[in-house]
Amino acid sequence: MQLRTPGDQILNFTILQIFPFTYESKRMGIIVRDESTGEITFYMKGADVVMAGIVQYNDWLEEECGNMAREGLRVLVVAKKSLAEEQYQDFEARYVQAKLSVHDRSLKVATVIESLEMEMELLCLTGVEDQLQADVRPTLETLRNAGIKVWMLTGDKLETATCTAKNAHLVTRNQDIHVFRLVTNRGEAHLELNAFRRKHDCALVISGDSLEVCLKYYEYEFMELACQCPAVVCCRCAPTQKAQIVRLLQERTGKLTCAVGDGGNDVSMIQESDCGVGVEGKVRENRLRWLQTSPSLNLSILAGCLWCTAGTATSGQLPSASS
Repeated sequence: MQLRTPGDQILNFTILQIFPFTYESKRMGIIVRDESTGEITFYMKGADVVMAGIVQYNDWLEEECGNMAREGLRVLVVAKKSLAEEQYQDFEARYVQAKLSVHDRSLKVATVIESLEMEMELLCLTGVEDQLQADVRPTLETLRNAGIKVWMLTGDKLETATCTAKNAHLVTRNQDIHVFRLVTNRGEAHLELNAFRRKHDCALVISGDSLEVCLKYYEYEFMELACQCPAVVCCRCAPTQKAQIVRLLQERTGKLTCAVGDGGNDVSMIQESDCGVGVEGKVRENRLRWLQTSPSLNLSILAGCLWCTAGTATSGQLPSASS
């Protein structure tokens, strides 16, 4: 692997290991050897919620991540760790052994990788703006005027998801937003649901962790309240949760659901829906291949027709394919 510096210097590296991104880990990494010095370095990037516990302590990471997220940016934390030759050789031996395991292979491999993921040096934050496609706002307004409620289900953090919902006009400018605070047990969920019940005609923003607790203890109460909201945003939402929400909407409302998505994280949601919509586009062409394997993919549309940076589930009376 070659890299060119701003000073036009060519740096050569040998890739020793690559650890792909997974939704469960929310991070990815690579180990490289500098061919000129022989130094071995482990680089990692991932979501701030997991990287905060991996990098060395600092007093600005959380604040800066929040600032960037409130601007609607998708934030990644980048870190590194230097490895001695002996340290890497020991890791490689344990890593190879874990990959040869017959039982619990994935767990053993993850455990070995995690042994390196501590006290890493924080390098920087990156913020990527995922711009809205053309006509997203009028499309959502048309759906709203037709009596179709839209739920945005995304893996983004709360601040980013809220900003996107506002920019897309999923939440109107004068509309109140109830941010469901983080709950971890039945008592906290009960108190927060009571607070939510006192709100009227407000959009709901809830994290996947809080959603899981609410559905565990108060599924009926939560769905009854959420279905009354003009719009719902579920952030930090796992792929299985997206499918679960679609299924619950079908069961609780008895109405048809349409799920719109463009990648692997949206496949389960599309499979659960009555009408699955895959979004095409040059940037998303490779991710759409995941959707094309879904037997319930009924429709493929061009990017821009109905896309707002995250998988979206809608419930209500669906228009016909020709309308």
